[in-house]
Amino acid sequence: MTELPVSRPFAWEIAVTDADIDAQGHVGNVTIVDWMSRAAWAHSRSLGWGLDDYQRLGGWFVVRRHEVDYHAAAYSGDQLVCYTWPSGLNKATAERCHRIVRPLDGGLIAEGRNTWAYLDRDSGRPVRIPAELRQAFDPARFI
Repeated sequence: MTELPVSRPFAWEIAVTDADIDAQGHVGNVTIVDWMSRAAWAHSRSLGWGLDDYQRLGGWFVVRRHEVDYHAAAYSGDQLVCYTWPSGLNKATAERCHRIVRPLDGGLIAEGRNTWAYLDRDSGRPVRIPAELRQAFDPARFI
């Protein structure tokens, strides 16, 4: 596996089960995207930002775009790690990167980038990301 571009990524461990396996006998692409989303939420909670905290602010992040490159297959019984980190921040959008690896052999399973929009809970329209969230998810914190 190549080195991560940040020194302080969040690491979310994955134990691949039979339920993660698709008709082709390996982890399916939808599962990979789900893991990336779940890792992002786990990272958010680790920084003190759970669903109740977003509701208090009156908004939350939703995914606008997923980009995923698949590099190798993963199978039931594999132990994986999804590394994730904030990589960009604009007025109403945030970008996050992911790498899913198999630590046993250093194999890169997939890597991706998501664009998240921050929406007002009531109107569903994009709004400026609050200062508290900008501070928590500032990409400079993870370099």
